[in-house]
Amino acid sequence: MAITNATIGSTTSAIYTSSGNNAITTIIVCNTATFDPNNPLTGQTNLYLYAVPSGGNPSSPATNTLIVNALPIPAGETISFDQEKMVLSDGDMLVAKSDSPTNLVATVSTLAV
Repeated sequence: MAITNATIGSTTSAIYTSSGNNAITTIIVCNTATFDPNNPLTGQTNLYLYAVPSGGNPSSPATNTLIVNALPIPAGETISFDQEKMVLSDGDMLVAKSDSPTNLVATVSTLAV
C-alpha cells in the first residue's frame, strides 16, 4: 500500500497518476481552513474530482470524467471516499480542483493489483 499527498488548487491538476495497475482504496480530503463558529461558512470550499483516463488532459478534463461535483467541505472538516474502490491503469489520473487555492489537501491510498 502506498500514499500520495497533494494540495488541491483552484485550477484542475492531477493529484494522483497511476504507475501500473493500482486500486484506489481511499481518498481523504481535508479542509485546512480554521473553523469560525461566528461565521460557519467562512473557509468552506467546494471540491471537484475527476477520474481521467490515460491520455486525458489534467488541466482541462472532459465533463464525462467528473465524479464529484462542487461538494462543499466546511472549514476544519475532513471527508473520506472509501466505500467504492476504483482500479486505475497505467497513466490514469485523479484530477481535482477547489474554489480556494490553499484550503484543500488530499491523501490518496493505493494498492498495486
